Amino acid sequence: MKTAGNSKGTGLHRLAIRLFTLLLGVLIYWLLQFLVQDIRTIPGPDFAALEQQYLDQQQVTRLADHDQELADLTRVIENQQQKQRVVGDSSRNLQETMAQLLELQRLSLQKNLALSETDQANFSNTLNLFLENQRRYQELSQLEAETLDRRQRLAEERENLQRELDRQREPAREEFQRQRDRHRFRLACLQLAILLPLLALAAILLVRRRASIYFPLILAFGCAALVKVALVMHEYFPTRYFKYVLIGALLIAVGGLLVHFIRTIAFPKSAWLRKQYREAYERFLCPVCDYPIRSGPRRFLFWTRRTAHKVQIPAERGVQEELYTCPDCGTVLFEECPACHKVRHSLLAHCLHCGSQKPLA
Repeated sequence: MKTAGNSKGTGLHRLAIRLFTLLLGVLIYWLLQFLVQDIRTIPGPDFAALEQQYLDQQQVTRLADHDQELADLTRVIENQQQKQRVVGDSSRNLQETMAQLLELQRLSLQKNLALSETDQANFSNTLNLFLENQRRYQELSQLEAETLDRRQRLAEERENLQRELDRQREPAREEFQRQRDRHRFRLACLQLAILLPLLALAAILLVRRRASIYFPLILAFGCAALVKVALVMHEYFPTRYFKYVLIGALLIAVGGLLVHFIRTIAFPKSAWLRKQYREAYERFLCPVCDYPIRSGPRRFLFWTRRTAHKVQIPAERGVQEELYTCPDCGTVLFEECPACHKVRHSLLAHCLHCGSQKPLA
């Protein structure tokens, strides 16, 4: 007689198993992420080296010289403008001094007084300095205009060189894009070459070891591998291709589940049958055809699978267990136990009186 069954553990143990399964899945995902990141460090194509094969190096040198010369001319123009500001400020100060001396001369003439030799000398010196500043300011303006004109011509030449180099860069960009796409494809293949076998191994273990006590470990490993494979494919494959890969994977998964459930019904295993029979007996329904088991105080009642536990059972004294056969499908539901000769469930593994076991049909 069987005296012990498989222990499911306490609620705390079951919660701990679920939490540690989730934690293990996260850790495995991180491990796979580190592996993928190491693969991504493989160097790809170098655009600078590729450019040298397509660009005219003389034009590149001329462009660099033009850039340097433009920078020098810009600094020269800034210096000239600063000198112009200094000369202009000096001219304004001299102009104010001359205006004061002229006002003093006007007042002296009104009073019939002659200017002193010192004032006349100051006026002459101020006038000479003012005229010299004006001449200097004109020279700086002319020089600045020439420098600006030179910078403008140089900028036009640089723009023409830049357009020509951009035209030469176009095939270099196309070749770089092709090499970059090939590099990304190689990286994707390397990553999937590692991840897909791990995912296939996890799928095989999930199918073959689903009844194992270490099934949570396999489940965590499989979920982490599946998520990482999906993310890698989404990153490297174009959306128009990824959607077909995704729908194909979903079709395979859904089709596999559908085939699994169909085979489960068509070729049931003992554990699944035992669960199906137990649930049917609990609702007083035939495990084969779902016809109500009308025996004992239930023989004049009506119920369904959902209302089986809501039916009020009339109290009857002296009701004894009896043999019973389903009147719809003819399945024997209660029979005599060959060990204790009492009535037992014919479709369950053990007798409720003596515990003797029989194989399930």
